[in-house]
Amino acid sequence: MKKRRDEKWNDRVTLNVGGIRHETYKATLKKIPATRLSRLTEALVNYDPILNEYFYDRHPGVFAQVLNYYRTGKLHYPADVCGPLFEQELEFWGLDTNQVEPCCWSTYSVHRDTQATLAILDKLDVEGERLSDEEIARVFGFEEEYHGGVLTRWQRLRSRVWILFDEPYSSLTAKCIACVSVLFTCLSVLCFCVKSYAEPPGIKHEEESSEDRSNNTGNVDPHRAFFYLEHACNAWFTVEIVLRCLVSPSLKRFAMSPVNVIDLLATMSFYTEFSAEPNLYLELLSIARVLRLFKLTRHSPGLKILIHTFKASAKELALLVFFLMLGIVLFASLIFYAERLQENPDNDFDSIPRGLLWALVTMTTVGYGDMTPKTFPGMFIGGLCALAGVLTIALPVPVIVSNFSMFYSHTQARSKLPKQRRRILPVTPRRPHWNHTDSGDRRFLASLASKSMHSTGLNNIV
Repeated sequence: MKKRRDEKWNDRVTLNVGGIRHETYKATLKKIPATRLSRLTEALVNYDPILNEYFYDRHPGVFAQVLNYYRTGKLHYPADVCGPLFEQELEFWGLDTNQVEPCCWSTYSVHRDTQATLAILDKLDVEGERLSDEEIARVFGFEEEYHGGVLTRWQRLRSRVWILFDEPYSSLTAKCIACVSVLFTCLSVLCFCVKSYAEPPGIKHEEESSEDRSNNTGNVDPHRAFFYLEHACNAWFTVEIVLRCLVSPSLKRFAMSPVNVIDLLATMSFYTEFSAEPNLYLELLSIARVLRLFKLTRHSPGLKILIHTFKASAKELALLVFFLMLGIVLFASLIFYAERLQENPDNDFDSIPRGLLWALVTMTTVGYGDMTPKTFPGMFIGGLCALAGVLTIALPVPVIVSNFSMFYSHTQARSKLPKQRRRILPVTPRRPHWNHTDSGDRRFLASLASKSMHSTGLNNIV
C-alpha cells in the first residue's frame, strides 16, 4: 500500500506556464498521445531541476483549458481570448482545433468570419487609403523602372492622371474632380427627368409646330438652360471617359467594369439623339443615363457596402426567389380552381397564367386590386397567399440586415484604427540551459513545434 502511494506521488508533475503553476499527474497527460505534454522528460530544456518543474512561456489562460482537456476530454474555448491566439496555443501544444466542444464552437469560429470580412473590405477599399508611389508603379507594371529611377514622362503623366480620376481620396485635386463628377452626374439625371416631363415622347422640339405644341396640353418645352446644361454634362463625361480609357492600367479590366459600361452607353445615347431618327430602341438606350447614379459607388463607402451585402446574401436572395416562385405557381393554380367551385359570373381568373400576376402582387403585399377573388373558397386561398407571402419575404430579411450591419461595423472600426501598424513580436529570452539532453525527445518536439517557432519567433522551445 505504501509503495503504491509513493508511486502515485512520484507520478506528479509541476507545469509553470506564464508564471502560473499547475500540478497534475503524468498519467493524465498521457491520455492524449502524440502531444507535447505526453512526452515530458527531465532531459528537456524546459525542465528546471532546482524547482522541479517544467517552464513554458505561453498564455496561462489558454493552458488552463488545455490542461482541462487532458483531464476531462472536453476542449472549451475561453471567452477572453482572441481566436487566432487560441489556435496558435493549441498548435504549440500539439492539439487539434476541431476538438472544440459544440457549445463553444460558434463563439470560437467568429474570428474566421471576421478575417474573411476584413479581407473583403480590403478588396473593396472602402476606407479610401492613399496609394504610395511604389504601389502605383506596381499597378501599372512600372515597378522596375520606379526603383531604377528611369520612369519616362508619359509613364509619370499616365499614373498621375489615373490617380486623379480613379482615386478620389489621393489628393485635394482628386477630391475636387470627384465632386465635379458627382455634380455633373446628378445634373445629368435631373435634366433627363425634366426633359421627359416637358416634351412628348418621340417628338423633337425643332420639328414641332406651334399648333402641335398648343395641342400637347400638359407638356411644355424645357427651359433653354437645361439644353445647354445637358450638353455641358455630356462634354464632361466624354472627356472623363476618354482620359480614363487612355491612362487605364488595363483596358480589359476597364471595359469589364459595369460602371464604365453604363457610362459609355449613356454617353453614346446622348450623341445618337442627334445622329439618328428617334425610335423605341434608342429611347430604351437612354435609360443608361439614369443608371449613371451607380457611379456614386466610387465615392460612397456606404453604397459599396450595400452592393456587396447583396452579393454576400446571394444564397438567401436565391432561396427567397425560389420559394416566391413556388408560392406564385401554387396559389395561382389554387385560386383558378377555387373560383370555379361556386357560381361566379365575374370570375377574373379564367386561366392559371392570369392568376400568376395576382399571386405575385398578393405575396409581395402590393395588392393592385385589379383582380380579386369573389367566392368564399377564393377569399380563403387569397388570405393564405397573403400570409405565405409575408412569411416568405420576412425570413431572409434578418440575414441581409445582419450582413450589412457586420460589414458596416467593421468599416467603422477600421476607420478609427491607425493606417499602418507594426506586427513585430519581440523575441523571448532563453531559459537557462541545463546539461540534460535527449536527442529523441528533442527531435520529436522540434518537428512538432516547427510551425509555431516560425510564426511566433520563439527560439527557446527545445
